[in-house]
Amino acid sequence: MKDLKSYIRTVPDFPKEGIQFRDVTTLLGNPASFRHAVDAIVAAFKNDKIQKVAAIEARGFVLGGAIAHRLGAGFIPIRKEGKLPEQTIAESYSLEYGEATLEMHLDALAPGDRILVVDDLIATGGTVDAALALIDRQGGDVVGCAFVVDLPDLGGSTKLKTRCERVVSLCSFEGD
Repeated sequence: MKDLKSYIRTVPDFPKEGIQFRDVTTLLGNPASFRHAVDAIVAAFKNDKIQKVAAIEARGFVLGGAIAHRLGAGFIPIRKEGKLPEQTIAESYSLEYGEATLEMHLDALAPGDRILVVDDLIATGGTVDAALALIDRQGGDVVGCAFVVDLPDLGGSTKLKTRCERVVSLCSFEGD
């Protein structure tokens, strides 16, 4: 298989001028690269007794569902504000081009559940930091965080390593 980076499309000036958006939908649309990404993350955490995979909307859901299935774990959707139908907790955060709020169901996990957090990309770390705050408030034990793409120049993965036992990224793009 080619390097996973070759399956990821770069969209200039999206969602605003100056942003180089790393689009993993092209990776997800290719069966071999999608399988490789899921297999690589599963292999990194297969011995960690993960009980739940918490994935961040929306591309994180695609990866997280497949990873949860392969690990024999439950799935926790972490969604944008107002999208979950039952009682939730919320966490607001800043991201590189605005502000947002994430929510999780109050009954999504039990205290002490071993959690793997999954998203497609880590940039500044604001989104995953909010997800970790939600899990922490419910007493979850975050075993690791996994991403397809790391943008190391934006500092999110470095910051995240102070809060998470293990951070796994499958590829990185230098610059923003």
